[in-house]
Amino acid sequence: MEIKQSQDEVFIYQKKYAKEILKKFQMEDRKAMGTPMNQKEKLVKEDGSAKVVEAKFISLIGCLIYLTTTKPDILNVVSILSRFMHCPNETHMRAAKRVIRYIKGT
Repeated sequence: MEIKQSQDEVFIYQKKYAKEILKKFQMEDRKAMGTPMNQKEKLVKEDGSAKVVEAKFISLIGCLIYLTTTKPDILNVVSILSRFMHCPNETHMRAAKRVIRYIKGT
């Protein structure tokens, strides 16, 4: 965490950590998003899409959970995505990567 202090305010942020996440998941060159989740998309356990590597998804969700300490705007979507850590598929991974793209834009 990084802390920036002025006379009247103290800011806590994780800009460096967010950049590390973008690099770790090869998302530096992706387009930024304006919202962390598609509101019309409904995430379900089994939707017929291909399974993804569970360890990679768990790592991604873990990184996002750590970011919620300074970015409460992603807390809801990360909470929803964490429900699928035991059975991740392409839809869940795509939604998690959207959160990363949102973080890039903020």
